[in-house]
Amino acid sequence: MAGQQFQYDDSGNTFFYFLTSFVGLIVIPATYYLWPRDQNAEQLRLKSLRRVHGRCLWYRLRLMKSQQSIVPTLKKAALLFGWAVFLLLAYKVSKLDREYQEYNPYEVLNLDPGASLSEIKKQYRVLSLKFHPDKGGDQDTFMRIAKAYNALTNEQSRQNWEMYGNPDGPGALALPCLNYVIVLLVYGLAFMVILPVVVGTWWYRSIRYSGDQILINTTQLFMHFMYKTPNMNMKRLGMVLTAAFEFDPRSNKEATIRPTDNIVVPQLIRELGNINVKKKEPPFCYPYSLKARVLVLAHLARMDVSEELEEDQRFVVRKSPALLQEMINVGCQLTMMANSRGGFHAPRLGTIENCMRLTQMIVQGLQESKSPLLQLPHFEEEHLRYCNSKKYKVRSLQDLVSMKDSDRRSMLRFLGEEKYEEVMAVLGSFPHLTMDIKLQVLDDEDSNNITAGSIVTVTVTLTRKRMAVRTDTEVTSAVSKTLTNSIFLPCVCIFVVYHWRAVLTVLAAAASTAAAKEEEDDASDKGSESDEGEVNKDSASERDDDSDKQSDTEVDEMEWEALQQSIQRRERALLETKSKVTHPVYSLYFPEEKQEWWWLYIADRRDQTLVSVPYHVCTLKDTEEVELKFPAPSKTGNYQYSVILRSDSFMGLDQIKPLKVNKVQYSCVCACVCVCVWVGGYRWSRVFTVFLTSHVNHYLA
Repeated sequence: MAGQQFQYDDSGNTFFYFLTSFVGLIVIPATYYLWPRDQNAEQLRLKSLRRVHGRCLWYRLRLMKSQQSIVPTLKKAALLFGWAVFLLLAYKVSKLDREYQEYNPYEVLNLDPGASLSEIKKQYRVLSLKFHPDKGGDQDTFMRIAKAYNALTNEQSRQNWEMYGNPDGPGALALPCLNYVIVLLVYGLAFMVILPVVVGTWWYRSIRYSGDQILINTTQLFMHFMYKTPNMNMKRLGMVLTAAFEFDPRSNKEATIRPTDNIVVPQLIRELGNINVKKKEPPFCYPYSLKARVLVLAHLARMDVSEELEEDQRFVVRKSPALLQEMINVGCQLTMMANSRGGFHAPRLGTIENCMRLTQMIVQGLQESKSPLLQLPHFEEEHLRYCNSKKYKVRSLQDLVSMKDSDRRSMLRFLGEEKYEEVMAVLGSFPHLTMDIKLQVLDDEDSNNITAGSIVTVTVTLTRKRMAVRTDTEVTSAVSKTLTNSIFLPCVCIFVVYHWRAVLTVLAAAASTAAAKEEEDDASDKGSESDEGEVNKDSASERDDDSDKQSDTEVDEMEWEALQQSIQRRERALLETKSKVTHPVYSLYFPEEKQEWWWLYIADRRDQTLVSVPYHVCTLKDTEEVELKFPAPSKTGNYQYSVILRSDSFMGLDQIKPLKVNKVQYSCVCACVCVCVWVGGYRWSRVFTVFLTSHVNHYLA
């Protein structure tokens, strides 16, 4: 083993390799994740949004933050310092003496291999007198001589050298005496302080927060009150929302209770009026819950608050949409539990829809009873009388869009030319969605036949466009087209009534001409048919069977292709990660940039129940396809459902489309099995099930 080529670092230069690698492992990933993004690109994006979103609160706060923040500068400075240290260490490593050689104690003592012990001792005394520091020799040379002498005279060192090529044993690494303390400190700091703190913080946070970064205690609170009050009105819903533990300073460090709250909050309560302050039910009576409720109601009323409360109000408003989404998730979970287990009342459809409406209200800073037109800039309460007059009767954004430009300009005469252009620009940026609905039963032989217990798939294709404002020319052409379609048919009917003799004459002449042409064609085809009679001996019934088989094959192939396309589409959706950055929402009073998201679900509005779980559409930019699934009803009959699309940001843009589920029937197999179980028991039901599965469906087809 002594002849193996081992390298032994006696000078401690390997420490710098270790330190360079350690610093590089920190600096390179930190630069990738923490380096501030291009500020110029953000400034250009904000500049492009200025014409439409310039008056939004979030836009003004973003501009102030980008101008005043020094965090990007500090990040850049720290990362540049790390790179400077890394490059300095790399330069140091490049200058080190890396001429490592095989360690041979005989060569150090200038002896031949196999020298006797007396020769080793004699040579050591000679070299000691020459290189001993007390005799004026070099200390490093003397240390190497002493190490070689010990390696040849000490039995353990000699065995280590013979076996591993190193007197200190396998894997020995010499470090400079000045650096081993630093190495121990670095290792101790990294593995005994930083790593336990990071793991402990992550674990503590993971057990306190859900996957959506909502406190577990808040989720339990929402579940308790939605279980306790299945039918929750808007006032009660606001109380439950503001009782979330995110607003409690004991659970969330971002929430604050100020000494001035005892003075400022009661003033707001007097201005707001009745907000059910005297209710003693916990946690609604706690100070943090009362303060959050007052701030939310002041936000919905668009009231000015003091500077002390302004920051707290922005915090509460910014947290509310995520909390309301958690309430919707809790309501859906309770609904599924009630449908599968029973034993308690599921939350009503109105409760879940109130959560969605409250989200719209908080994002736009509007009360439920207010007009959607107040989402536009420069619109105030006193201006609505112009829109609601008998002449115009404009009560929604869609009514405002569909007006003639001259009528719209006349109605909005209280706006100057510049303000009017801004209103039109904002109105044109609002979304206009169309829904294309397709109902089918996937993974079944007949995708159009809905049987009891089958899984019905409703594929909804959403297409987003801007809410384009019509001009006078477009309105005129649309009106003329409508008038043409509505007048053309009555005119034709009147013509036929008054000129029925002429019409009958023309029809009779056309019929006689067609009959004569058919007779000529038949006469010309008789000769060819007689010649080909022996060749073509297939009967009419056989040809019909072949055509039926061919049509069935084509239908099966089309259904198979549709099924494969659906499977591939679902696989791509699972593998593909779409960005949740869609379109910025125009909101005058929301303190954070909000993206356009939507809820899509199926509901039975007559029974006030959910049919499918609301799907949160967070990636809709232009077009998106969403699949909603629900089990078919167990009872036969016709069902009238509704496909509902709700915005989580805008008021007055929700859409409801009817969904008709045709007569739901029991499958023959299920019905016959039920009869067999009733008549002959389980054994006969199994036998008959096998028979039906293999034969009945073929004959039904």
